[in-house]
Amino acid sequence: MHQFRARSTRSTRRLQAAVALLVAAGLAVSPAASGTTTAPDGVAAYPNPGVVTGSIGVHDPEVAKTPAGTYLLAHTGDGISLKTSLDRTQWNNAGAAFPNGVSWAHAYTNGSNNLWAPDITYANGRYYMYYSASTFGSNHSGIFLATSTTGAQGSWTNQGLVIESRTSDSWNAIDPNLVIDQSGRWYLSFGSFWSGIKMIRLDTSTGKRSGTEFHSIAGRGGGAIEAPTIHYRNGYYYLFVSFDACCQGANSTYRVMVGRSTSVTGPYVDRAGTAMTAGGGTEILAGHGSIHGPGHEAVLADNDADVLFYHYYTDSGASQLGINLLAYDGAAWPYVY
Repeated sequence: MHQFRARSTRSTRRLQAAVALLVAAGLAVSPAASGTTTAPDGVAAYPNPGVVTGSIGVHDPEVAKTPAGTYLLAHTGDGISLKTSLDRTQWNNAGAAFPNGVSWAHAYTNGSNNLWAPDITYANGRYYMYYSASTFGSNHSGIFLATSTTGAQGSWTNQGLVIESRTSDSWNAIDPNLVIDQSGRWYLSFGSFWSGIKMIRLDTSTGKRSGTEFHSIAGRGGGAIEAPTIHYRNGYYYLFVSFDACCQGANSTYRVMVGRSTSVTGPYVDRAGTAMTAGGGTEILAGHGSIHGPGHEAVLADNDADVLFYHYYTDSGASQLGINLLAYDGAAWPYVY
């Protein structure tokens, strides 16, 4: 039953994402509150996304800071869609990472060039981009790696498959996120529905899988959990995930949850001490007003604050870029402002 539900919802998610991107329009966002010093008490207190302008129709956004201090955003789309910004407010289209197609991924995409949920990190003098290839409702999925020294359209070199899942597996190889721990070791978290969020070790020189480590770090017994991103701050690794239904336009119930651990491989627990492998997670952002289904989050440590990027849906069903800042309360738990 759980497996059937996962497949059905995944299919809806990707189909609706494509539709939402086609109809994305408008700037129905408000400035985020500033100067917040205490965590909000409930959903009603969640801030609206900060002001963003320009090309803001996105789905599954991920952002890296460039050596020049600008921003490179990648999101789900044909050949992986790219955007750039000088100031984190005005965003411009920058083409696609693979404008000439992705033949190497066609075995997973049924011939489509649409790739999902890219993850970008700048390290070792280049950009490492992990991305997923699959089809609606299937866990025959692959996570690939590409690298570029500039991040520009057409400059990306596919480095091959990192990990795949098969229909006989109880997990799904999509929604990758690279984390570099405080000892310089590289790990990749990933996963969606099925048996939850997984983690493997990577080789720091190649960016590909190293060894056979395979950790389970979060799950909801087959329920709706996906889009992991891990962020380190002051002794804790924070695991952010998205719960519930994406990609249903204004009916989406996506929400951002978090747990933490002193070890990158876990165990991760929420504020109440519930293990994230047992369905735990502390909510920090959910739909409110005309902001529907915020999720597929990414966290970037910037000069002014830790920054939360995500997509959400407007009343019209358009999928748009959301940006807020993160602060931490007296118990070192993050909240959005």
